[in-house]
Amino acid sequence: MITVTKTFLPPIEEYRAILQRAWDKQWLTNRGELVLELEGKLKTYLEVPNLTCTNNGTVPLQIALELLGKGGEIITTPFSYVATTAAIVWQHCTPVFVDIHPEYLTIDERLIEAAITPKTTAILATHVFGNPCAVEAIEAIAYKHGLKVIYDAAHAFGVSYKGESLFTYGDVSTCSFHATKLFHTGEGGCWITKNKELNDLMFYSHNFGHFKPEQYFDVGINAKMSELQAALGLAVLPYVDSLIEERKQIYDTYNSTINFNDKRRISLREGTYWNYSYYPIILKSEETLKQLMFNLTEKQINTRRYFYPSLNTLNYLQYKEMIVSEDISKRILCLPIYKGLAADEIELVVRIINNLKE
Repeated sequence: MITVTKTFLPPIEEYRAILQRAWDKQWLTNRGELVLELEGKLKTYLEVPNLTCTNNGTVPLQIALELLGKGGEIITTPFSYVATTAAIVWQHCTPVFVDIHPEYLTIDERLIEAAITPKTTAILATHVFGNPCAVEAIEAIAYKHGLKVIYDAAHAFGVSYKGESLFTYGDVSTCSFHATKLFHTGEGGCWITKNKELNDLMFYSHNFGHFKPEQYFDVGINAKMSELQAALGLAVLPYVDSLIEERKQIYDTYNSTINFNDKRRISLREGTYWNYSYYPIILKSEETLKQLMFNLTEKQINTRRYFYPSLNTLNYLQYKEMIVSEDISKRILCLPIYKGLAADEIELVVRIINNLKE
């Protein structure tokens, strides 16, 4: 089976050596030395001022929405993983969808202002496949209307935009460290913010609201990362640059060998240093996509309709048409890309794609 992605696992003896430190201290959670070390190394690697690790990638979205959304309307994208919208609804806010840019697939910044109402409190945008949103335009709109900006940067680990970490934009960015991600801790995530006061509020919120051991700042939940997760992250982090480089080689091979006469790639925003986490292609029609998936599956090649369906069609929301997102979500397919994907496997994927009969 050729999978669409595959978890990178460092040599197990390296993981065990780091994990042994937690065993020796008998300290497995509540922000032990491994979590603190990982946070420090991530801040250095990503060049960000404040970063806190969490037990998954959805909880920091929920905390940010709790503190910044305040039960209002959240302008967001219909083209993202379901967690983006689910977090808004879960925090008793109202998602207000704005369609996506047909080339970049991120929220279309040209449509945001028309969606703002007196109830709007924040913009929650996704850096889709690590492709940056129009961050300057979004933040200008937010400043003009007194709104907060949250970026779902689940796919953006290691991505920089105009020489600066993509995580530094907005009031807060969140990232996923799920096992399928470029950098992972098995399950996990983080938030990043330049705002020290907001960082403190989110920190209290992720630890039951604790201000001191016997004092509480406000209501909170348990979003702490464990030492077991942090140990895996510390073992994976030294390999990230080589993982990016190998993915880039696969990406370049796809680019040079796939016949794009009747299909296309997404356009990366100018000024982006990308992480090559995904390789999506946009096909001529949904019927073509389904036929290609069938042909690939026959050869035990797994692909993924990422993202499908368009989130404005979720059954727990009131439907509003999003023409571009609904169209793209029906025609986009992510191809296999991961460390260890062999040259002959890439060649097989490409041959099936290029032999596809309309």
